[in-house]
Amino acid sequence: MARLHVKGNPELLRVVRELRLAARSHDAPVWASVADRLERARHQTPAVNVGQLERIAEADETLVVPGKVLADGELSKKLTVAAFSYSAGARTKIHAAGGTALSLHDLLHARPSGAGVRLIA
Repeated sequence: MARLHVKGNPELLRVVRELRLAARSHDAPVWASVADRLERARHQTPAVNVGQLERIAEADETLVVPGKVLADGELSKKLTVAAFSYSAGARTKIHAAGGTALSLHDLLHARPSGAGVRLIA
């Protein structure tokens, strides 16, 4: 029989619960997808580097990273990035490029319908 592993981080559990509620109440499948990815094992959700965001995102885009953002690479575009966690260097690079580093909770309340949000996985 498969063993069920329950996440132990209470902040993660709170965010997943909020995302699921928003997905149902606002008919926003992007939040359900983010919640699904956060519930996966950590090795199944690789971290995203700032350099990857530079390559794949357009200027002034809003991105959601269901995991951690790391500081490897350079960023020259103004982006709004929402993630579960950031390294200190990643947060600094995002702000230095004129962008905004938000928590998933903050972006969820700013855009409950999920409109204009791009999921990076």
